Formats: sequence, C-alpha cells, structure tokens
Amino acid sequence: MWIGACLAQEASAASTSNTVDPVLREKIEAQGRRIDAMRSKMAEQLAELEQMKRELASQEVQYNDLRKAIGMNALEEARGGSAAVAGAQSAPPQEDPTPGTPAPGAPPGQTSQPVVATRPVGKRPEQDDRPPEVAPIFDQPGVLTPRGKLIIEPSYQYGYSSSDRVALVGYTVIPAILIGLIDVRQVKTTTQTGAVAFRYGLTNRMELEVRIPYVSNHTDTISREIFTGTAQDNLFTTSGKGIGDIEATLRYQLNDGGADKPYYVGWFRAKSRTGRDPFEVTSDCVTRCLENFTGTGLPLQSPTGTGFYSAQAGVTWLYPSDPVVFFGNLSYLHNFERKNVSRNVVLAGKQFLGDIKAGDIADISLGMGLSLNEKASISIGYDQAFVGRTQQNGDPLPGSARATLGSLLIGGSYRFNEKETLNVTLGVGVTRDTPDTTITVRVPITL
Repeated sequence: MWIGACLAQEASAASTSNTVDPVLREKIEAQGRRIDAMRSKMAEQLAELEQMKRELASQEVQYNDLRKAIGMNALEEARGGSAAVAGAQSAPPQEDPTPGTPAPGAPPGQTSQPVVATRPVGKRPEQDDRPPEVAPIFDQPGVLTPRGKLIIEPSYQYGYSSSDRVALVGYTVIPAILIGLIDVRQVKTTTQTGAVAFRYGLTNRMELEVRIPYVSNHTDTISREIFTGTAQDNLFTTSGKGIGDIEATLRYQLNDGGADKPYYVGWFRAKSRTGRDPFEVTSDCVTRCLENFTGTGLPLQSPTGTGFYSAQAGVTWLYPSDPVVFFGNLSYLHNFERKNVSRNVVLAGKQFLGDIKAGDIADISLGMGLSLNEKASISIGYDQAFVGRTQQNGDPLPGSARATLGSLLIGGSYRFNEKETLNVTLGVGVTRDTPDTTITVRVPITL
C-alpha cells in the first residue's frame, strides 16, 4: 500500500512538472533575450561615447591651432599658463585603457579604442607678433595693414575754435590814459574736413598710406574800434573750400612685442602743399586805403593748406597689460623754408615778404585703451604739441610767438564685421591756442 501511494505521488508530480516547465522556460528565455538586448544597446552607447571622445580631442587640437594663429596664448604664457591648464595639472591623471583590452562594462569581444590626450603637452604655440587693436584717437594707427590687403578709410572732422583779441595801438601820457586806437576782436572759426585715406600692406610689417583731404573753412571776425566815432560791432566773414594738402605715410613695425612687452612702429610722413596756401589768397589792406576806410589786414578768402612742404618722423608704441593697452606717439615735424614769398593785398598788389619758414612742431601723446567685448572698445588720451616761432629772412617774425597746443581725447570703436569698423573721437582743447572742440569720425573698410 505504501509503495502504491508513492508511485501515485511521483506520477502526480511528474504530471504537474510536465505542465509548469514550459511556462518557466519561456519566461527565462524572454528574460535572457532582454538582457542580451540591454547588453547590445550598452555596447552601442559605449562605442558612441568613444567616438565622441575622439571628436572632442580633434576639436581641442583645432581650437589650440586657432589660438596659435591669433596669438591668444601669449598672455597665458606670460602668466605661467591658464586656469584650464592649472586645473588639468591639479586633477589626478586618469589612465587610458590599454588598446586591445575590454572597456569596463563592454560585452566580451569588444575592445576599447585609443583616446587622444587632451592635456597640453610640450611647448605652447608661438604668439602672434601683431600689436593689439585699440580704438584709435590719434592720427597714427597702431595696427598695420596685413600684406596684400587694402584699407579704404573715409573720414570726417569737425572743428570749432574761438578766441578774443585786444590790440592797443597808441601811447600813454599818464597811467590809465591812452591816446590812440583800441581794437577788440572775437574770432570764431569752423573747419570741416572730409578725407579719404588708402592704406596698403607692403609686408606684414610695413604699410603705405596716402591721404587726400577736402577742406571747408569759415571764419567770423567781430570787431569794434573805439575812438573812431562808432559803437557798432563790425562783422568780417571769410570762407573757403577746396582740396587740402595731400600727404603720404610709410610705417614699419620695428620689433616683436607681446604680453607685457611693448610694440614699436616707426613712421615717416611727407606733406605736400596742394591746398590753397595763405600767400595765394588776397588780403585786405592794413592802412587807410580809401577815404574814411581803414583795412582789417585779414585775408578775404580762407586758405585750405598750410603753404609749406613738411616732413614728419615719429614712433608709435603700444604696451599690452591685461586688461588695458597703453599707447602713445612721439614725433617731430619740420616745415621747409619758402624763398621769395609774396602776398596779394587789396589796391596794393604784390607785397614782397622775402624768405618765410613756419615753426617746427614737436608732438607727444599718451593714452590707454580698454576692450569692452569682442566688438567694442574705448580709449582716452592726451596730445600736446609745441609749435616754434615763424621766421622771416632768418629772423623771428614780429608778432609770432611759441605756442603750446593741448587736447584731451576720448574715443570709441565698434566693429560691425570683419571688414567694417566705426571709430569716433572727441577732442577738447585745454589750452587757448587749441581748437575748442574737434569731432572725428572714421570708417575703415578692408577690401
């Protein structure tokens, strides 16, 4: 009986086992297929990750090449490396998997690919030898035109100046009593100059510039002569317009500068006298030339040129010191003497003046520029010129004196694109002989 019961129980268990085993087997097989699919997907993701690592390494190599091309590593090299390099040095090195060995988490049979190192190795790229760009406020730019490039720079300048003059012509018999003529004058001058400059890069360190100006002058002289029987102000107006003095400038970069290293650019400028000079215009008579009429001695038409050939030599320097750039100019201008000069006077014809030489000019200027972003920058500076006395026949001309011209300059620059830039400069005179206000607008265009 006991044996029969055991046989019946085994038969029942076998029957139950034959019923459940196919279901469990199907579940196990389905779970295995899901695990295989997840392994395959993980392998694909690991392969994509390795490909992204290789592309990132390639892009970092290209980025370093671009930094080398534009010289962005110069300042970092002077400081001993960038923060990124410092962080890479402070971080613990990670060993790359050896080629041919399975990557962590990769299925059997898949090996890791070699990854290009992204940490800087060896010597840094050489820095660019071109000076940094700043908003120009002086006549001489610091950045030269690249070789084979042509820059056309149209410009407009507006200047206004005013001065008061009191002339005492007579003698005194006792203090505070004058017998003679008192001439009080106010002179207001407006000058507008439109010019086109052409700059061409002969080499990466040398450029040639030719500038052609067109000048329009307007002068109002307000005077009142006391003791002549009138209490009314007299207005004497002169104006003139035409081409100015054409000039040519040659510039050459003397050295290789860099971060905390100055750049030096030497230049030489020659100025013609293509404009109408003061000796060509007709002047009013000085003494009484008609009945009851006294001349003013002023020109009847405003000149558009200086009347003298000039040569000017100088040097421009730039000193980058993050985050600003210091710059300046030092120059000397020589006016060549003119022989046998005459002027035209109303009713008197030609008046012989002899040999005339205008005073030479020594100029010094200082400034600093700050870049606000990749397109905008501002500059501030000061320019001072020392003008010598004018000579006639080798002797100082009576009435001429040395003059000091000082201007405070503020400028801004905005780059529209790689070829066009807008530069605006405001000049304020700080000495009596300097124009009160000067506004200059330049738009250099690279072809």
